[in-house]
Amino acid sequence: MSSAAGSVPTSRIRWRRGRVSATGRSWRDALELSVEVPGDGELQALAYPSLVGVPEVGDDVLLNTTALAQNLGTGGYALVVAVPDRLPPDPETPGHLVKARYTPLQVTVQGVDEQDTEHHAAIAAAADLAGMPVVVADLHSALPAVLIGMLATDPDLRVAYVMTDGGALPAAFSRTVGTLKNSLAGVVTVGQAFGGDLEAVTLHTGLLAARHVLNADLAIVTQGPGNLGTGTPWGFSGVAAGEACNAVSVLGGLAVGALRISDADPRPRHRGVSHHSLTAFGRVALGGVTLVAPRGLSSELGGQVDEDLAGQPERNVVVWVDTDGLDTALGLSPVPLRTMGRGYPEERAYFLAAAAAGRYAALQVPLPGAEDEAGVHVEAGDGTGT
Repeated sequence: MSSAAGSVPTSRIRWRRGRVSATGRSWRDALELSVEVPGDGELQALAYPSLVGVPEVGDDVLLNTTALAQNLGTGGYALVVAVPDRLPPDPETPGHLVKARYTPLQVTVQGVDEQDTEHHAAIAAAADLAGMPVVVADLHSALPAVLIGMLATDPDLRVAYVMTDGGALPAAFSRTVGTLKNSLAGVVTVGQAFGGDLEAVTLHTGLLAARHVLNADLAIVTQGPGNLGTGTPWGFSGVAAGEACNAVSVLGGLAVGALRISDADPRPRHRGVSHHSLTAFGRVALGGVTLVAPRGLSSELGGQVDEDLAGQPERNVVVWVDTDGLDTALGLSPVPLRTMGRGYPEERAYFLAAAAAGRYAALQVPLPGAEDEAGVHVEAGDGTGT
């Protein structure tokens, strides 16, 4: 209650009621709907069936339209909060981990690290990652490109995706994850994020689960869709990429940074190597991280990348990686490659950098013959990056 007697707290949610007029695409735990809302017309909405049940044409639904009304980048949907006249059944085996805690839609899941799960003993006994390479990226949009770089290098590798809670909390929001499911050993959602094949309390136990439960050779760590940024030096959710590198280092893994590189972004702070990468990897990742820069950039952009990385602390190693064949592999991506509203090849440098990080990590997996693979050059920088 407000400290001022009789005052009413300001609403933080834009509520609407509507009626489902059509159903659309579905993937993983997500269902698209068209909803007729009095005064607003037809809205595109998204329902998570495991939370609200399966809405059908003619159902009345309660919607949260806050992000949609603000025209946020990932707010293209109204979100179904409830189907009030047809509630789903109670969960049968909910587990004991509560995520999205103390919000109206908090969910209970079974965690890979909780006592009643079959994997508790393995996680409790797991001491480290046994040197597993882990590629850490600022944005969710890097995920498919990193995976492409890994599997183009060795298609037999088992790759796990560990999703943090800096962006969307439900893994089901990501159509990318839904499409890539057959190419991944599994998805682990950590922190407040939920909806993965495995759930974990922390990034640390999520990484251990990737290694010791999913038997992954490699892991990719990014936040879910929906980067949050304020245009200030420290006010962006990608800061957590540096913290993820620290977790990898503490657990005895190899932290590999996928740099955010662009010559298409109109904002100066994101041109060349984005300040997000320089801050997260250069100032937050205190355990050190291998930063991968892609060969094959234009001379101008390559020189700028070289200059931007020259100020990295001694604990960070800069690696220039050959990118032969990666453009072709990226062009065959099973999901659309898009970041900040721009696609491939418009943002070629960004996706090429992510794929190069995946290639480098794949070459560090101790498989027979891996040490003989060509294409990785560790250099202080040659001023061109080509």
